[in-house]
Amino acid sequence: MAERLESESRKLLGRLRAAMAEPGGGQTRLDRIVCLIADSMGAEVCSIYLFRDPETLELCATVGLKAESVHKTRMRLGEGLVGRVARDRQVINTPDAPHERGFRYMPETGEERFSSFCGIPIQRLGEALGVLVVQSRASRLYTPDEVYALEVVAMVLAEMTELGAFTGGDGGALSPRHQRPVTFRGLSGQEGATAGRVYLHEPRVVVTNPISDDPDREIARLSQAIDSLRAQVDDMLAHGTSMDADEVEILEAYRMIANSRSWIKRMVDDIRSGLSAEAAVEKEQSLARTRMAQADPYLRDRLHDLDDISNRLLRILTGQGRDTGAEMPSDPVLVARNIGPGDLLEYGKGTLRGIILEEGSVGSHAAIVARAWAIPLVLRAEGIQTEALNGDPVLVDGDSGIAHLRPDDTVRRAFEDKIAMLARAQERYADLRDLPAQGLCGTTISLHMNAGLIADLPSLTGSGAEGVGLFRTELQFLVRNQMPKRAELSALYARVMDAAKGRRVVFRTLDIGSDKVLSYMKPQDEPNPAMGWRAIRLGLDKPGVLRMQLQALIRAAAGRSLTVMFPFIANPGEFRQARAEFDKAMERETILGHPLPERVEVGAMLETPSLAFASYAFYREVDFLSVGGNDLKQFFFAADRDNERVRRRYDMLESSYLELLSGIVQRCASAGTSLSFCGEDAGRPVEAVALAAMGFRMLSMRPASIGPVKSLIRRVNLLEARKIIDAARIRGDESVRAALTEWLAQQP
Repeated sequence: MAERLESESRKLLGRLRAAMAEPGGGQTRLDRIVCLIADSMGAEVCSIYLFRDPETLELCATVGLKAESVHKTRMRLGEGLVGRVARDRQVINTPDAPHERGFRYMPETGEERFSSFCGIPIQRLGEALGVLVVQSRASRLYTPDEVYALEVVAMVLAEMTELGAFTGGDGGALSPRHQRPVTFRGLSGQEGATAGRVYLHEPRVVVTNPISDDPDREIARLSQAIDSLRAQVDDMLAHGTSMDADEVEILEAYRMIANSRSWIKRMVDDIRSGLSAEAAVEKEQSLARTRMAQADPYLRDRLHDLDDISNRLLRILTGQGRDTGAEMPSDPVLVARNIGPGDLLEYGKGTLRGIILEEGSVGSHAAIVARAWAIPLVLRAEGIQTEALNGDPVLVDGDSGIAHLRPDDTVRRAFEDKIAMLARAQERYADLRDLPAQGLCGTTISLHMNAGLIADLPSLTGSGAEGVGLFRTELQFLVRNQMPKRAELSALYARVMDAAKGRRVVFRTLDIGSDKVLSYMKPQDEPNPAMGWRAIRLGLDKPGVLRMQLQALIRAAAGRSLTVMFPFIANPGEFRQARAEFDKAMERETILGHPLPERVEVGAMLETPSLAFASYAFYREVDFLSVGGNDLKQFFFAADRDNERVRRRYDMLESSYLELLSGIVQRCASAGTSLSFCGEDAGRPVEAVALAAMGFRMLSMRPASIGPVKSLIRRVNLLEARKIIDAARIRGDESVRAALTEWLAQQP
């Protein structure tokens, strides 16, 4: 019986391949296909619905429903049974469709005459492309074998849709894929705007032969590819002497999948039904991606392993490696699902115009590097990897977190105007480079830059920064597969000081944990990692790593001034412990006869509300404080800064938050302690004016923000700005933003 069904399935796929090979446009092919499927399934209706846009399905071909409804009948995602199949990517098989939950009566199609309904999602690698439907007047439930046969057909339809076999005709859903303008709305990872062309970090595999009429040959190809895959995994395990336990665990998971009899059996069954080896692998991968979106975190990790090993198997079968020979355009915008700091840094500063990722967070490695390089970054642009092709024109709006792929002329012209306006502004800012950030009242604000790479340091001169207010030392740990050596770190820190040419550089000690996880350190399964084992907490629990880094910094100074800052200090005791480690490092360097820094400053980042209310003794004890605005704001408002649903609800200019900052300024002033503000808000001109008016005399930001901030500060009287802020707070305004922006708009 099974062999007969496999034979019938292969016959149907063979007829489909023949129908698609016949002359005619996309509409003609679709019309032939629905007739073939209906005839093969003994159904009175067969219909194909395809997406015309991400939210709308369009009836593109039918036999059995009214012909005049083709390209006229449309439904929203989730609407009716067809919309439910597309939304949930799950089969709906019912003998009584009119009484099924969500049934939508569409009089233009005449479908109320049909009782039975079987809807199959047409999907490719987790992307919903449409729905295949068969219906009959008689009340019947389609058998599991019939549903399976339809799933095989849907797989082939997905591949044919991807390859453009159904383009042409009157319907919007039949317009060519990968040619239509598409807008992706994600998150802003780094501000700025740029235009360029897509460069895919990992080009997807294209299956050009989804149907096969020689199952034995395809099964042999699959078997050979799986043997090769197993050999690759075994080789990585055999030669991975420097791998930690987690890397070994991942490879062991790969080995387990590669030896899974059920996984292999499902693919063999698909091949016997008429699919090629590549199509069988991709069918399993599509199902895994669908399950991945609905799975719990543990199962999602396992399904991600399956997705990755499926990609490896597809590349073996097709011979399509990651290096496809595609030439990088002169204006590349990198597109990827996600990317680690090592891979990103290999592209080099000045190579990429922008970055668009399907995943990632505002505190991720990629975001840190993008800020260091001052290039626009859009995060969570879901689906862009599937839609984009190498060389496609793309506009990256890092300010709004939007990417316009293959934009139409109207969008492109508006975007070009925006870029031109930004360029003119940068030219104006360049004229201010050597001038102080001095308000009309005579108050001068010291503007510093954030950095994390040696390549950032040339921006010190070009941006007009007076020094480096934050040098992120963790990037050198994140880009490696093993812990860096003390001598390597010392040489790097020395080069940073050399490049600064006497300007102050504030070295923040290792700030890892949360979303910055070292590949060679066992990750912690924490429900709330942002408030977990990270930064100085990790350093104090692993004092060997902290001491090694402090010794490297002392040796790098080699008699010069050294400024060290400890991150995420939550109470004075943590600072005292960290300071004690620094003192021990100094004592050891004295014993070893190494030159000590001529001047030392040891400070802390104030990133938790608890430290804002520490004793005055602590404020006198610390050499300087730097408010870490990104973390402080998220903890003050209990709003995860990586969660778009909540982070934009809260504003730095809310009166309650300014009250907290005002208290910090007063405590530092009373103790005579130097105070700075470091974070995204310091680089936004309106917020920077507010901070300066509130008493912050040092701000640290990305280099590209120094010009705009300096320009606005030089145009205003900061004492008057403080009066506007105080008046709004006294009135009880929830935020001072409206009052401050109105006043700024009145300034010349």
